[in-house]
Amino acid sequence: MRQIQLAVAGAGAIGRRHIELIQASTRCQLAAIVDPGPGAAEVAANANVPLFRSLGELFANNRPDGVVLATPNPLHVEQALECVAAGVPALIEKPVAHTQEEGERLRAAVDSARVPMLVGHHRAHSPILAKAREIIQQGRLGKLVAVMGSAVFYKPDDYFDVAPWRREAGGGPVLINMIHEIGNLRSLCGEIVAVQALSSNATRGFPVEDTVAINLRFENGALGTFMLSDTAGSARSWEQTSQENTNYASYDDEDCYVIAGDMGSLSVPTMRLKTYARKEDRSWFKPFETSVADIDRADPLERQLAHFCDVIAGTAQPLVAVYDGLQNLRIVEAIAEATRTGAIVKTGGTGAAV
Repeated sequence: MRQIQLAVAGAGAIGRRHIELIQASTRCQLAAIVDPGPGAAEVAANANVPLFRSLGELFANNRPDGVVLATPNPLHVEQALECVAAGVPALIEKPVAHTQEEGERLRAAVDSARVPMLVGHHRAHSPILAKAREIIQQGRLGKLVAVMGSAVFYKPDDYFDVAPWRREAGGGPVLINMIHEIGNLRSLCGEIVAVQALSSNATRGFPVEDTVAINLRFENGALGTFMLSDTAGSARSWEQTSQENTNYASYDDEDCYVIAGDMGSLSVPTMRLKTYARKEDRSWFKPFETSVADIDRADPLERQLAHFCDVIAGTAQPLVAVYDGLQNLRIVEAIAEATRTGAIVKTGGTGAAV
């Protein structure tokens, strides 16, 4: 079977990780690297593939089957539009766009040209999330009532020293980290229609937030609370509980989400279930039936690459389309607005923001 030919645009840290995954795959092959930076030549030489300075140069000389866009955020839309114009599917690293307006421009072009675009919210490919979605969709929790989530962890000082912009507005956990959590919560609990938030920078004292308390209203009527902090000595984060990235220490006794319905609750990622046997017996005086759902652990980035190959082959539709990437961005920007204004910010539901 012919291997799918993929080019990677961007030879930075995440681009190099994509390169590693492509090289390890039997289904696809690295065809080229696109990056005008001085360090890209060494990366291309080590990978033994040609280097191009731009997508235009790539498409003129070596048109691949697909492109992974692992470039800086402000370049995502313009480069994705180049891929659309060339009829080449792309995997666009998150965020899909640096503004809603630019993202809508991309969405319109994709819908018109029907060139498949997959947005790189890699956690959507997690088998843990897949099992949690299955349990919820089976109705085992009943009607969803509440979700309690957290991403509470400590970023070391050198994280800010190597990139001083992270100390400034826009460099905090709302815009950097929360977009992953929103993708997870939308996947599990449905669309978010309103947000409210309080933020603080009292611990580090930087001009940007370090801790945020967030309230969420879902389209199905469920409510959510979420605690976000990059300066707390805690392991209640996806990275430190899911065991999907071995760079992080992990702890079997911690969860980052608890999802409760009127028939029971699910803790994620330990997958502990507490459910009532019968509706007639629901009471806080009555014991739950308890169990732990079985899960298979796998690298979501590796699964995302396999899915991208399916999208290119035409055997699958993008699990995270441009629309989904825009919804995640819309919610995160609404949270940032809520921290500035103190208001409840409506985000719409399955349509545009209101």
